[in-house]
Amino acid sequence: MATLQLRPYLRQCPPLSSLPTTTRSSFSSASPFLPNLPSSSSSNHYLKFRVYASSQSPSPSAVVNGNAADHRVPNRTEIRLGLPSKGRMASDTLDLLKDCQLSVRQVNPRQYVADIPLLPNLEVWFQRPKDIVKKLLSGDLDLGIVGMDTVSEYAKGDEDLIIVHDALEYGDCRLSLAIPKYGIFENINSMEELVQMPQWTAEKPFRVATGFTYLGPKFMKENGLKHVVFSTADGALEAAPAMGIADAILDLVSSGTTLRENNLKEIEGGVVLQSQAVLVASRKSLTQRNGVLDITHEILERLEAHLRAAGQFTVVANMRGSSAQEVAERILGQTSLSGLQGPTVSPVFCKLDGIVRAEYYAIVICVPKKALYKSVQQLRAIGGSGVLISPLTYIFDEETPRWRQLLSELGK
Repeated sequence: MATLQLRPYLRQCPPLSSLPTTTRSSFSSASPFLPNLPSSSSSNHYLKFRVYASSQSPSPSAVVNGNAADHRVPNRTEIRLGLPSKGRMASDTLDLLKDCQLSVRQVNPRQYVADIPLLPNLEVWFQRPKDIVKKLLSGDLDLGIVGMDTVSEYAKGDEDLIIVHDALEYGDCRLSLAIPKYGIFENINSMEELVQMPQWTAEKPFRVATGFTYLGPKFMKENGLKHVVFSTADGALEAAPAMGIADAILDLVSSGTTLRENNLKEIEGGVVLQSQAVLVASRKSLTQRNGVLDITHEILERLEAHLRAAGQFTVVANMRGSSAQEVAERILGQTSLSGLQGPTVSPVFCKLDGIVRAEYYAIVICVPKKALYKSVQQLRAIGGSGVLISPLTYIFDEETPRWRQLLSELGK
């Protein structure tokens, strides 16, 4: 069975009147593939494609920026990290790196290249998120920070990309299917009910507006919805059902407020994936380019240590006691004072009447922010005084589990 492979880069078409005369003349009804578009200058047009089930699985995509991807590592000595160039993801990424003492130095905000002074031989390239993924695949970048939704959409399961850290704790959202609350969908509340609707036929397929032209068809096929047409458009997709150009939308959702305000609803089983910012790397760069693995290790260690310390506080207090053992037993008898592995108890020496003795003991524990006040109350209740509190910047383990996992993935 011959199938027509369409590139997933379809976007809203410009008005036909804005095209050159020679280009306009090429859009004729004689073409078996191109429609005869109206000439109204005020109309927007959308390209649609139909998804068919086939017994033959297409080969993994090797198209990057319109060209066949070459997975050989380009011959260069500098290591390149791709970061988002605009939006909330960009600012949050820079903030996270700064908190990890990896501040990005950008001499000119109009330039797309920068550096991180603490990481010699590393170049920072500001790119669109989808271009970061494409350039990781082509070998033009070695590392990148993007959303998991972008990796899944544009990498298409390519095994050359490795998720080094899968939870950077910002950019949280979900890719979800949303349908109208009214009309034929009023009593539809699950993906199973949607698939079983008799309205969807080859002549009248289920119409979905989305920018995710790889994950969308894949999700529908996995859920058994055979008759589906996808249209791609830039801008607010939430208006598509109300305008009558789509039955549903497949888009990123954070709080769901925008959906509710446009009379749309999510349904059970309609979430394609959960997404947040991730650190991703090229497998070939990690194994073939000198220095990439070492820099990845340092970035990963700093990220892990900072994220583990986020929301944690060091609590130091003095406490009277007959021995370190007796003080430790009092502390461990309180539910909020156990710390990470247990309290550190050290004698506090003072000189009284010419004699050096330890009547007080200093205790050090680590407590989460949500339990901070309760911990202070419990310390006071068992004789603690002079309580000092300071936020933590890093908590380093003996070795981060994600580093061991990465080495295992690389066969090391």
